[in-house]
Amino acid sequence: MDLTRRKILTLGASAAVSAAALAAGTPLKALAQSARRIKWQNWSGGQSCLPEARLAPGTAGELAALLKEAPRPIRPVGAGHSFTALVPTEGTVLSLDRLSGVLDADAENMTATFGAGTRLGNIGKALEEKGQALINMPDINKQTLAGSVSTSTHGTGAEFGSLSSYITQLELVTASGEVLTCSPSQNTEVFEAARVSLGALGVLTKITLQNRTPYKLTRRIWSLPFDQMMEEAESLAAQHRNFEFYYIPYSGMCLAITHDETDEDIRPRVSTDDDDAVMTLKALQEWLGWAPSLREYLIRSELEDLPEEVYVDTSWRIYPSERGVRFNEMEYHLPREKALDALKEVRRTIEENNIEVFFPIEFRFVKGDDLWLSPFTGRESCSIAVHRYHEEEYEPYFQAMEPIFRAHDGRPHWGKLHTLGADDFAALYPRWNDFLKVRRALDPEGIFLNDHLRHVFGEA
Repeated sequence: MDLTRRKILTLGASAAVSAAALAAGTPLKALAQSARRIKWQNWSGGQSCLPEARLAPGTAGELAALLKEAPRPIRPVGAGHSFTALVPTEGTVLSLDRLSGVLDADAENMTATFGAGTRLGNIGKALEEKGQALINMPDINKQTLAGSVSTSTHGTGAEFGSLSSYITQLELVTASGEVLTCSPSQNTEVFEAARVSLGALGVLTKITLQNRTPYKLTRRIWSLPFDQMMEEAESLAAQHRNFEFYYIPYSGMCLAITHDETDEDIRPRVSTDDDDAVMTLKALQEWLGWAPSLREYLIRSELEDLPEEVYVDTSWRIYPSERGVRFNEMEYHLPREKALDALKEVRRTIEENNIEVFFPIEFRFVKGDDLWLSPFTGRESCSIAVHRYHEEEYEPYFQAMEPIFRAHDGRPHWGKLHTLGADDFAALYPRWNDFLKVRRALDPEGIFLNDHLRHVFGEA
């Protein structure tokens, strides 16, 4: 795009006028008609829309007023790190950025309340100053808290559930503008449904999490052959606080990563940016895709000689990894007893069919829960995630992977690409109809449903 200085100034002036009009109380419909539409797209660029309005309320009361006249469908947006079409709408994209920060901390019960738009990457230090820390974290910290819990985003560790499982209370603004405080003892059914809701019940404004005292972790990274990993994965998951591994396609090798609590002095990692390694794998695919055996020999030789890496830091610095190389992703959560067999089939399918892929395949352990729409409900689980470079077509690769995941009773991550619909989910989730009942009661007109969610929930 050719952006001259004049164009930049024009766009800036337009945005300033729109902001001033909103602050002055200009009716939203008039504002939407007069303002230039601004494209929204997610992190990977795979999802986009041109909404009539883009709004960012600063309080629950302000949000309640906006919901009465904002163009519909209304879709809340976090950081745009979901790959499914949860956000795209011709109506209103509703940013939670102004609803952020640590709002309250209870030292006695080790809980803290956050604005729903708080980025995960901004939680660690702020919580530490309050004498608290998250019990577990995902490996990407760019998401908002609301987006993370709404899709049951998770880290790894056989004894740790998704972020949603640590919610003790939440505040939800419904389609009618009602502000509900929900907990195990207050608006109980809404609380059960809202801990994983896809943003389909209303808009989360506050979230209270169960936390713990701050702690340090030792992170260890080393390589070992795929067959050895298949034999040792369960024991490694039992021995370590957090354990995950990656299989490097066309290498026969895995990278293992463990975290364990420690009192050692901090020894920080020099860099958390693994983009160079990913792009090297991409180059090898381009150069040697025609020669899988040679490609495997080169990657395996490099990984076999990879020195073990060990470092120590505070938990919130250990968990996240920088992901500068953009991709699209499919992730399924499988019963723990079936997951390793599924991964073996994934590897076999890729390499016997010479499918072009270079991104490592991620394998994690997650504790089961009883949340209505949690992919981990009712069973101990493992997740398998496959990635495709954002400039490449992902459909052929994911179409080859999804039947494997489904054959092993997998449930898709709500924020990752899949092809399932309402009938599929009704068979996968025992409390599916209970969720639909709550959803219809809170939003009978479906103002929070875009095309994707109408398909997911089977709504006409």
